[in-house]
Amino acid sequence: MAEHLPDIAWTRRGDLAQLVQALGADEIRWVGGCVRDTLLGYPAHDIDAATRHHPAAVIDRCKDAGIRTIPTGIDHGTVTAILPDGNVEITTLRHDVATDGRRATIAFSQDWREDAARRDFTINALYAHPETGEISDYFGGLDDLAAHRVRFIGDARTRIREDHLRILRFFRFQTRFGGEWDDTASAACAELAPALKGLSRERVGWELQNLLALPDPAPTIAKMRALTVLQVVLPECGRREVEALGKLIAAEREADIAPDAMRRLAALLPAIPPVAESVSARLRLSRSQRERLTCVAARDMRDGEHPRALAYGKGAECATDRLLLTGADPAPLKDWDIPQLPLKGGEIVARGVGKGPEVARVLQAVEKRWVAEHFPGRERTLELLAAILAET
Repeated sequence: MAEHLPDIAWTRRGDLAQLVQALGADEIRWVGGCVRDTLLGYPAHDIDAATRHHPAAVIDRCKDAGIRTIPTGIDHGTVTAILPDGNVEITTLRHDVATDGRRATIAFSQDWREDAARRDFTINALYAHPETGEISDYFGGLDDLAAHRVRFIGDARTRIREDHLRILRFFRFQTRFGGEWDDTASAACAELAPALKGLSRERVGWELQNLLALPDPAPTIAKMRALTVLQVVLPECGRREVEALGKLIAAEREADIAPDAMRRLAALLPAIPPVAESVSARLRLSRSQRERLTCVAARDMRDGEHPRALAYGKGAECATDRLLLTGADPAPLKDWDIPQLPLKGGEIVARGVGKGPEVARVLQAVEKRWVAEHFPGRERTLELLAAILAET
């Protein structure tokens, strides 16, 4: 008996029905993550479709139906339909003509199975008829989904040679969906891991972030290191750092703090700011991400600074990261807004201090005592000012 998509909210969307009518129900299938996640009972965040129509025909048919499109990946057959309840990426059926591990030369196809054969994992090659919901499964994806098995379509090495990033995708999908490891896939990833060096650093960094954002990537990171895959993309990470990630995840759960990819990446790096700078540059991280990693890398396990004092000096985000990574309790920062020193330089001048460096020195002295006393109100701050002026 054929498997069908369950009748849930997104499958009943009126704007999707309009799209199906424009392209023809027999010419379009829902595919990939929306099908996989729906079958697993997870929310389907992005709706993707495959079609036998060429991109130009997709654009024309959508235009005739009053649906705006954007040629987001036109060279590879992808058109995005702009719909009221969420955009849909529509990709023409394809097969690979040539691949080099980084990009593929493709040709359009009319064969659903041929399109499925070029995908990475069996659980991502499930197609659903937009009206009947019937699932087309060409490579055993339904059985793999039920068994929590992440398996490459066909020969694992062949799939990886087509796109080297699939090595990292395998570990991410294994973390999210897998149970026991597929030995064949693991061996292929280990053998071909050096090919990751030829990929765009942005793509590698993005995949690492996606992996680290999952609920518990620690066992996967340990597996990647055992297979010598991690050493290729993050050679700075040693056994101690892998163990630190596991402790961090436990601390996040204990403190009821949401997973964060940058915090977890910081755990995988030695607490040495220049190393954080180097990794940030190599992975093409944003400026804010680089600053955060560098700030966290300056942590000191012996630092006994009060959490709120740390947050005042370094920001709540960096302070929370440091506290979790050093085993300290971040609870004092929960629902706490970093205050402003209730004193201005002009008030110091008004008390007879000459403008310039001396004002800055007094202000900094007051601020230091104000922080040490856990941010008292204005009255106490003025007392601190008076005491410091009396000492000069």
